[in-house]
Amino acid sequence: MKKERIFNLPNLLSFYRLVAFPYIIYLVFKGNEHLFSILLCLNLVTDILDGLIARTFKLETKFGARLDSLADIGTYILAITGILIFKWTEVGSAGIMLWVFIGTYLFSYLVSIIKFRKFPSLHLYSCKTGGYVQGIFFFVLFFSGYYQWLFFLAMIWGIVSYTEETIILFLLPEMRSNCKGLYWVLKENY
Repeated sequence: MKKERIFNLPNLLSFYRLVAFPYIIYLVFKGNEHLFSILLCLNLVTDILDGLIARTFKLETKFGARLDSLADIGTYILAITGILIFKWTEVGSAGIMLWVFIGTYLFSYLVSIIKFRKFPSLHLYSCKTGGYVQGIFFFVLFFSGYYQWLFFLAMIWGIVSYTEETIILFLLPEMRSNCKGLYWVLKENY
């Protein structure tokens, strides 16, 4: 069995997001929205870069997929906390969509933990695309303002993608990384 080379740039970028998490959450509770926004957006950019670099230069590892997934959890926590603390009045009654998204997201993790005893790292195309849409929403929200249509697009895409992830988790006999999507899982297994 070939040993993975875990010391690489994509894993370093994911590790940065994990290490930066406590400081960025501290900024939320200190009320420093400006620096919080900058560092949250830096996290979003490094999230895009780690996957892009890993795929482009064939540096993908199982360790990296798990590290990236863990760092993604932190980034979601930061973004949602930032919305709740800094932008909740702007979101207003549309905030119910955020709670539905959070519920769908957490349910997929609960299914994975119960079934496989680990966090999912499926890296579905729908979740990746949803992450880009949500990242755009967070950039715009913290630097330009709130646009309800973009909020709904980000939340609905997230709900659909994490519903797909949950279905795949129910179908898989063992945890895998980089499943692409439900179509590919069904094509492989059925």
